[in-house]
Amino acid sequence: MTTDDQYENITEQQVAVFKARGYNEDLLPKTKEKRNMGTGNFFTLWMGSIHNIPNYAAVGGFLFLGLSPINVMLAIFLSAFFVSAFMACNGIVGSKYGIPFAMHLRSAYGNLGAKLPGFLRGCVAAIAWFGLQTYTGSLALLIMLGKIWSGFLQIGGSTKILGISIPGLISFTIFWILNVLVGFGGGDILNKFTAILSPLIYVVFGGMAIWAIWGAGGLGPILAYHITATTHVNPLLVYFIIFNSVIAVWAAPGTSVADFTQNAKSTRAQVVGQTLGLSVGYLIFAFTSVVILIGGSIHYNIQEWNVLNIVERWDSFPAIIISMAVFLLTTISTNATGNIIPAGYQLTALFPKHLTYKSGVIIASIISFLIMPWKLMENSDSIFIFLNGIGAVLGPVAGVMIANYFFIHKRHENLDELYMDLNKDKDVLYHGVNKSAYIATILALLLSLSGQFISALKVVSDLSWFVGFISAFLIYLGLKWLVAKRDVAPIDQNVNQEIKEE
Repeated sequence: MTTDDQYENITEQQVAVFKARGYNEDLLPKTKEKRNMGTGNFFTLWMGSIHNIPNYAAVGGFLFLGLSPINVMLAIFLSAFFVSAFMACNGIVGSKYGIPFAMHLRSAYGNLGAKLPGFLRGCVAAIAWFGLQTYTGSLALLIMLGKIWSGFLQIGGSTKILGISIPGLISFTIFWILNVLVGFGGGDILNKFTAILSPLIYVVFGGMAIWAIWGAGGLGPILAYHITATTHVNPLLVYFIIFNSVIAVWAAPGTSVADFTQNAKSTRAQVVGQTLGLSVGYLIFAFTSVVILIGGSIHYNIQEWNVLNIVERWDSFPAIIISMAVFLLTTISTNATGNIIPAGYQLTALFPKHLTYKSGVIIASIISFLIMPWKLMENSDSIFIFLNGIGAVLGPVAGVMIANYFFIHKRHENLDELYMDLNKDKDVLYHGVNKSAYIATILALLLSLSGQFISALKVVSDLSWFVGFISAFLIYLGLKWLVAKRDVAPIDQNVNQEIKEE
């Protein structure tokens, strides 16, 4: 039996050994019996994450970049191939060995080195984005509650608590609780949730697109709609700006995708499922988002790029309630898969002796409330600034992780050393800090953020994830090559000296 076979089919006895070394249940590798996600589960996993409110807002921004509606649709759809390739490749470690993101990160950065990038992904990015997503979703709930009970919006008058109206605070709290409950249930609840949600997405957003085509007088006026670009950018560069914006949305869940692929029945299941799910999902989203936003704008003779405001103008009360409800469900799905579940796991990894997954979810949820995300959203560009920042920070981390697994470790991880005894195993590969990984990450991070401070390099900010990913990938491989060459050189010199002496 090969080493790969041994770790692909890890036994309960091996898990028991790792558990005895102090690792809690949430960090242990999954045995075959516990891997319950097949192709269908991965096909539906991210479907709800695509059709969320910030994504629709982003499409409104894409339409101002100068491309025609059909080209915006094409660019959004092509983005799915970058996203699915990233998610599937970075998910192989999880599906092969059954390990979560925290341990995948350790394999690249070392047990001590993994703490900082893990904190950035699982705590800073996940908790802040969880709060922001919850707030944007609560706006849909606020509209829905206002339609059901008009007096709800008048509660408290102009009184504000912590900078938010009383109706706004109530809707945020209700929606926050719903998100926490789904996150608390973990992957099992999420599988059932997405299985119900996916058919609703097809029905509701398909219906919204049909309405928009009718409201605009046909598909022709929508495709012929012209928006004067706010800036003049090369069309090819615009395509890559859209690619970068879309993949930046997935920078966080893609980096920690092992938290989900560890449950895969096979690597093929997660690769095929994620690729098909994201491709189909973005094909639908590319069409519906552009059609709904432009069709609604034509119908109401305005330029309105907030999809919630379009829905709010409808005359049909049932249609408003159903559409808003689906937006709420998709936001919950996004929040669970991309934010609260990774936050729960990462807090567990940072404090394995004190926290479990569920206690990590509770702590992360409370912090997401205390940061008052409605204050962060006072600037209309907050979401895009935040996503560009996340892309700049996590692009380099993803670049190092993929380069490390495929080219440095050559698609093999030693789980016995990865789950080291921290009191005894000081000389194993994964102990301490991988200095090359840190140097590559920091240099790539500085490069990807340079456009924020140097006006001549603004294009770098527009492509922050790609710049960070590619530069970290290449720098890390280059540093590892130099280290290997340095380590081999003294051996070669000794051999040459011995030959001369003979």
